[in-house]
Formats: sequence, C-alpha cells, structure tokens
Amino acid sequence: MIVLKGTALAQQRLSTPQVIHYSSNDYKAGMQNWDIAQDARGIMYFGNNEGLLTFNGHFWNTYPLTNHTAVRSLEIASNQRIYVGGLGEIGYFEPNANGILTYHSLLPLLASKDRSFGDVWNVSIVGEDVFFQSLAQIMHFHAGKLTVYPSESAWIFMGKATGVLYAQQTDKGLYQWQGNRWKLVSEDPVLKQHSLTSIQPAGRHTLWLTTLQKGIYQWQGGTLSPQKTSADATFTTDRIYCAWPLENNQYALGTNASGLYIVDRSGKIIQKYTSAEGLPNPNVRGIWLDKNKNLWLALNDGIACITLNSPIQYIYPNGSKPTTGYSMAKVGNLLYAGTSNGLYVAPLKDSPPDLSKAQGVFSEIAEGKGQVWRLDLLGKELYMGHENGLFHIQDRQVMEKGNLPGTWTWASFSAQHYVIGTYDGLRQLTASASVTDIAGLRESLRFLYADSTQHTIWSSHPSRGVFQIKWKPQDSQMASVQVYSKENGLPSSLYNYVYQARGKMVVTTEKGIYEFNAKENRFVPSAFFQKLLGNLAIQYLKEDPQGNIWFVNHKRLGLIDFQTGSQPQILYFPELTGKLVGGFESIYPIDSDNIFVGSNRGFVHINYRQYQKQIQKPAILLSGVKVTGARDSLIFGGYPMVGEGITLQPGMNSLVFEFTSPSYTQQNTTEYSYQLKGVDSEWSTWSTKTEKAYTHLPWGNYTFQVKARTNLGQESDVFTYAFFIEPAWYESYWSYGAYTLILLGVLYQLFAWQRRKHQNEQKQLTYLHQLELDRTEKELVRLQNQQLEADVEFKNKELAAMTMQLVQRGEVLGKVKDVVTTLAKKQDSKDSALSFRQVLRLIRDVESKDADWGQFTLHFNTVNDDFFHLLKLKYPELTPNDLKLCAYLKMNLSSKEIARLMNVTVKAIEIGRYRLRKKLNLNSEINLYEFLVDLSKEPRMNG
Repeated sequence: MIVLKGTALAQQRLSTPQVIHYSSNDYKAGMQNWDIAQDARGIMYFGNNEGLLTFNGHFWNTYPLTNHTAVRSLEIASNQRIYVGGLGEIGYFEPNANGILTYHSLLPLLASKDRSFGDVWNVSIVGEDVFFQSLAQIMHFHAGKLTVYPSESAWIFMGKATGVLYAQQTDKGLYQWQGNRWKLVSEDPVLKQHSLTSIQPAGRHTLWLTTLQKGIYQWQGGTLSPQKTSADATFTTDRIYCAWPLENNQYALGTNASGLYIVDRSGKIIQKYTSAEGLPNPNVRGIWLDKNKNLWLALNDGIACITLNSPIQYIYPNGSKPTTGYSMAKVGNLLYAGTSNGLYVAPLKDSPPDLSKAQGVFSEIAEGKGQVWRLDLLGKELYMGHENGLFHIQDRQVMEKGNLPGTWTWASFSAQHYVIGTYDGLRQLTASASVTDIAGLRESLRFLYADSTQHTIWSSHPSRGVFQIKWKPQDSQMASVQVYSKENGLPSSLYNYVYQARGKMVVTTEKGIYEFNAKENRFVPSAFFQKLLGNLAIQYLKEDPQGNIWFVNHKRLGLIDFQTGSQPQILYFPELTGKLVGGFESIYPIDSDNIFVGSNRGFVHINYRQYQKQIQKPAILLSGVKVTGARDSLIFGGYPMVGEGITLQPGMNSLVFEFTSPSYTQQNTTEYSYQLKGVDSEWSTWSTKTEKAYTHLPWGNYTFQVKARTNLGQESDVFTYAFFIEPAWYESYWSYGAYTLILLGVLYQLFAWQRRKHQNEQKQLTYLHQLELDRTEKELVRLQNQQLEADVEFKNKELAAMTMQLVQRGEVLGKVKDVVTTLAKKQDSKDSALSFRQVLRLIRDVESKDADWGQFTLHFNTVNDDFFHLLKLKYPELTPNDLKLCAYLKMNLSSKEIARLMNVTVKAIEIGRYRLRKKLNLNSEINLYEFLVDLSKEPRMNG
C-alpha cells in the first residue's frame, strides 16, 4: 500500500486529509475501477475490470462474473445481496452455505432477443425493485422476474435521489419511475442533448444534476437552471463523471481528467485533489462515502481513500514539495511554520475550533530562508531560532536580534532576562532587547531549563551529559559548571535531554525519566514517571496547557492523559510512527483541538478531542478459513453462514484463520487476540497479526474466537466460528470398537501365550526335574551297578579263590594220597598196612563229601544268578554231575582242574564233556564255554 498526502497551492483549506492509494499491485486485479459500495458489515466493494473486488481492511478478493467481463456498476440491497452489471451480464452475489461469495446470473430470465444489451452502466434499487441500465434497455427485476424497457434512442443515465428513481433517454428527456412505469417528467433541451452523471438532493424540492460536459444544474419545480462555480471551465472540458453528497451541504465531484472537487451548494470550491496535489490518478469514475466519513474513489488506475473526517490532518507549508517541519506558532490570525526550508506564514480567514479546517494558504517569508529550529514567544513577542541566529518576528516582518551564531532554543530566567542556547554556548537577552555573551561554556546547547530561585541553568549535550550552570543575570561569566553523567546517577553519558514537566526539571534518558536529588547531588529515577512509563527510552517531552504530557519514544508519539479519570491513561498514535523527525522532534499543543506535530514532510495536526470520540468500539470480521496442505481449500468465505458450523472431512485438520477489522484508517492502531477452544487454554497476547495457522488438529469439535481492540483500549465483540473435524476411518467409533476387540484378542492371546509359556516353563521345570531325578536315579543305578559289579567281582574273586583252594586242596590230597599209597605198598607189616588203608579211606571220604561242593554252589549262584535253574529249565535231563561239570566249565576250568575237583580222571571229564554236548545238542563247532556264558546272559524265564 502506498500512502500519499497532498495539498494544493491554491486550496482554501489549511490542511489536507490523508490520501491512501491502493494500486493494482496491492489488490491483484485490473487497474480500472468503475463503481463502489459498502455493506452493513463495513466491507467495501468495487466494480473492477476483472470482476467484483472486495476489501475488508486487510484482505482483498476478486470474484469474476460468468463471462469474465468488467463489473461496471453495483448496488447492495437491504438483504445484503450484491447486484452487479457488466458487459452483457447481470446478476447478483450472495454467500453460499459456507459463507463464500457466489455469483448468480439473471440472464436465464431474459428472452434470447433481450440478451444483447452491452454494458450495464448503472444499477439502482428502490425497495424490492432492482433496475439495470444499459444503453439499449433498462431491466427491471422483481419477484424473480425480469421486465425489459427498451430504448427508442438510448438510455444514457439512471440514478436515484431522495428515494426516487430517474432515467434519461437521448432526445427524449428525463423520466421518473412511477406506478410501475416510466413517466417523462422533463423535456428540457439540456436533458435531451447532454448526458447526466448524477442526481443529488440539494434542499427542499431541489435537486443538483451533474452533466458530463455542461457542468451543474439545479432542478426545482420542474425548472432547470445552471449552477455556476469557479471551476465551470474545468467541468466542461474535463467532465464530471460522478458525484456524492457530503456533510455541510457539500458535494464531491469526480472528473475524468482533473481529479476530485469538493464544492458547496453555492458552487464555491472548498477543496480539490488532483494528481499534483496528492491524488494518484485524476480520472475518477466512482465515489462512495463510507460509514466513517472516508471518501473512496474508483480510479482509472487504482483506488483512493481520502480520510475526510479523520482527526489527523496534514499541513504542507511548501505545497507539494516535501519539507521537514521543525516548529509552529500561532499569533493572532497568523500561523507560522518553521521548516528545514525556511519560514512560512498562513493568514487564517476564520478561526474554527479545529484550526486544520480553517481557510488559509501558506506563503514563504523570504527573510526566513534556511533551517528554522524554533518558533516561540519571548515575553509577548514571537522569536525565531534559526541557523543564522535569533530573529524577532512582528506581523510578517523578520528582524535579526544581535549577531548570534545559529540559535537552538531559549528559556525564561526571569521576567526581564532570557537565556539563549546557541551553536556556541549561552547568550542573555534582556527585556530591552540587548544581547550579551555568557562566558564559561562553549558547547552547542539545544536543551535548556532555567531556575532563577537557585540561580541555575540546566542544559544537556547528547554525548557529554547534563550541565548544571550557576549564573546570575548581572554576571557575564558563569559562576560554575558541573557535568553530570553516568558517575552521577544517570544511566549513561549519552542521549540525555533536559525538559520541564509538572513544574520541575527532568532529564529523559535511555532508561526512563530522571530527576535531580539536591541532597545527594545526583540524578535518580523519577518515582512519578517510573510508575507510568517504567524504563522507556524517551527522546522528547512536552506538557500541554491541560497538563497532559506528550512524549516521543523512537519516533513513536505517545501521550500521558491526566484528564481521563482518576488514573492517567497512556496511549500511542501509531498513525504517526516513523513520521516524526528523529532528534528534532517538535510538538506545539494549543488546546485539545489543536496539537501540531513536526514531521518529516511538513506538520501533522491532531484534533485530540475528536480522536477520543471517533475511535469507537471496533468491528471484527473472520474473513476466511482455509485448509492447507497439498491443495489449499477455502472452507469459509467470511460471510454469515446458515447453521451452527461446518463439518470437515478427515485429513482437513491444518487450518489458517484470517481476520481483520474494517476500520480502514485505523489498521495500524488495531490489535487482535484469538483462541481456539479445544487447543488453546487462554487467549493469545494482543498483536497486529491478522492470521493464525493450526496444524494437525485431532478430530473433534472446535470453536475459533477472535476479537479486536483499538489503541484507546476499546474491544470489539467476539466473533466465533465452530467446526467439527471428522475422524478418519481408523479413528471412527467402529474402528475404536474393532481396535478394542483386537486389543482384547491380543490381550487374550497374550494371556494365553503367557499361560502356555507358564505351562511350558512348568513342563520344562518338571522335565528338568525329572531329568535330574533320572540322572540321580541313573547315578544311583550306576553306583548300585558299580557296587554290584564290585560285589560280583569280589564274589568272582572269592569263587575263583575258593575254586583254586579246592583245586589246590585236591592236588595236595592227591599228592598225599599218592604218597600214602606208595608207603602202604612198601610196608609189610600188617598193622602198618591197615593203618595206611585207614588213612586212605579218610582221604577218600574227604574227597567224596559234598560240603565243598555246597560251599562252591552257594558262591557260584551268587555270582551267576539262576544259572543252574536256567539249565534245569531248558535241559531237564541234566544230572547233578552234568550241572557240576557245567559250573566248572562256566568257570573256564581245564579238564585237569575239573578232574581234581570232581575226584575223577581226566578221561572221565572228557567223556563227561562229550556226553554234556549231546545233552545240550551242541555240535563240535560250538565252544562249550562260550555257550554256557551266553546262556547265563539270557533273561530269566518263568516256568
């Protein structure tokens, strides 16, 4: 947005309002605009070359017609339906169910022969009747039907005034809509030949008729008469294209080539806006006065808004040439302006309470050429601090006082003595107008405060600190100079400025406002200002006649208002932020109606009384809601919806909310706060941000709330927008039911698995326990077997030992027997022979007894369990001797050893072996010993 401000060198009014220019780059549509309207909510509408253009204070939108032609005319009905006319197109816009503005064509209601009507230049609504005017025909829309009134020549105008609709037909005259028909009411030659552009009320029974090329006429009682103005020549050549009634019996007239004129009923030019004077384009095609008395202009290139009723006006002493404003002063009916380009004066023809509305034109005073630093009274006379010295101004005459260097400022030391701050120290000016030097400090001193009771002058230097100067008027020399800086309580030696506030000297610093403590001889923070402003950096301070204190903080203008109630109110003027002159700020407060502020392009006039009244409770609009993502989608167009809210499909959970206040001249003074119920627990902090994005919202119900407030603290109502985000298929109740069943199934399976795992673990433990038992049992069996084997081995050893003993005994007995037999044969004595025979008998008795066999059998059965039983069971024909022979064979004894044990011959044993084989049914190839061993390994058989 480009902001322009202009004034005319020939204008009558002292000030000019701000002119805000919106170019096609701002609104992103066609350059040409044709018509303007405003709806009940404050939204502005423009007929644009690319369709219907809307503006709500921050966001622009374009809505094309069906045939994508320009919207030449529009009007809004009481039901807020927006009727439009274009090239061969008529219809209306209204919001759909989602609050999105949608176009509805009325062409289907026309017969085919009536559809070629060209451009529709005017749309008028009278009650429930809507009229569309083209050159070929006027179309009347009522109760869903269109009635066509064709022209015999050409319908060249249609408009209404005081609720009555008029239309003009070439070569016919002026018609009036009466009783559902067009009635000819004037056949004046002017009305037959010259096209009207507007009809405006001009008092009782009087109308103003503006023509395209013949100026202005009054129509009263059916009589048409010219209305003379000082701009008739311009109106004839540059054409009046449109008009609009203003307050105070004034009219705004838009021309094709000379911009905008404001005239009163007498035809007097009150003000004009042309290209050279601030209007960005002189071709005005449409005019609208909005609810806040701002004048909107549809231009051939862009849109302009003139803030006619704004409490902030602009004064340009040097006309269209920008010049910095340093100081201003009013003396009598003369208003002086000191600028970077020199001194200007404007004689005020009248003195209304608001001087910005006074009639007057600035002119330059040649003797004041150069930088004018200050204009103020010294006593009752006006003086000028100039880069060339000090000057006395009387009427419009400028006279130099003394041969002083560049002069910044001055302060009253007493009724007869003034202290002057110059580029090179201090000077004294007396009531007799004599100027003398005050020696002792050669510094450039721009800031002064004089305290005659303490014989003290306070001054400051932006980079050296604050000077305390002891001086008496009768002395030409300073008594003493003390410098106060960071070591004396100030936060820094830089950026300290001396001012007077509330009857005392204060120093504005980088960290708030400080006062001097005489007892401690140092500066301390001001308790009074600290409570109000804290540590705010202040560069300029000015107290107005009402006791309010104006201040500047980094080119931001603020005010401490002590008149608003028991507590001071602090407010800022964002409209002026960045427009003040950094380092050379200037505020000239005359009264509440007239506050003059120096700016980088002249001066700004603030009517503070009007400012307080005009800034009322702001409106708030939710201008749009968009779904962001792979494809952005508008789901709410900013217009009231039917129903309570909207339902969004799954996945449409990333939203951008756009909001604004339709306060077109207060956009930079408005702040917003918002809250999304369901997400935000509290309202957001106030900011100038006009949109808020939320991403990845879970499904559920939400309500977005937004409100606005002005810089004076007035809050708007809360706008609410409710919506519901549907759950995705995997978030539905059925899905959650399925999830529950699945979860229960999983839990059941987990439980079953856990149980099986427990059972398996128990089985594993049982198995391991059984293995351990088996291992233990096997170990016991092994040990038992080892013990048995040891026992068997022992018994075998015993058996073998016994067998050997028996064999050995048999051998010994045999040997004894042989010896005794031999001796018995050698003895002849009968008695001796008998004795030997008895000994032999005893030996034979010993050999034949079974005691040894019994003992052997016992040991043998212990080692060879059931061996004899098994033999008897399988071979019952075996005799005891056979069994005995088998036992000895099982012991693997030789035949000789067996013969000894059985007390028979070896031959007898061999025969016994042969017979045993027969009984056992063994052939000669089978080893008898191996057979008996294998037989002993067979399992026991129950017989």
